[in-house]
Amino acid sequence: MKKIFFGITFLVFSIAVQAQDGTKTANTNDVPSIKLKDINGKDVDLQELTKQGKPVIFSFWATWCSPCKKELENVNEVIDDWQKKYNVTMVAISIDDARNSMKVKPFVDGKKWSFPVLLDVNQDVKRALNIPNVPFTILVDKTGHIVYKHEGYTEGDEQILESKVAALAKK
Repeated sequence: MKKIFFGITFLVFSIAVQAQDGTKTANTNDVPSIKLKDINGKDVDLQELTKQGKPVIFSFWATWCSPCKKELENVNEVIDDWQKKYNVTMVAISIDDARNSMKVKPFVDGKKWSFPVLLDVNQDVKRALNIPNVPFTILVDKTGHIVYKHEGYTEGDEQILESKVAALAKK
């Protein structure tokens, strides 16, 4: 009898919590529909980037994060090859706050990165995807589902990422 009472109490509590939450997410493995600005001030809907029928790499970084910058420099060296081989898109998302976001465009222009850079100045995407720290990489498949997440960076992590992208390209 206690088990039944506990089960019913848990079920009612779960429903009440879900009803109060109010958030609308189709799937926790999907990229949220949040608009960010690119470094030129153009609005970009993050979810729309995942609806192009090809894998997308999202790399979260900040100008103050040395491992982030090293990762993006190393990926920049290989991304053109990956795009040809695997038809993948790369997008970097800076989590620099409003005060530091002014440094992002000059930094990116100086590096001549070949991929778009978006600004998450309020860290809305970071919160929505429960990203604890940068650098953080997310790989999204052709259908828009998150299939791989990686926190941190050490030399060679881009090779692991390439293997994940290559596996998606075969599907």
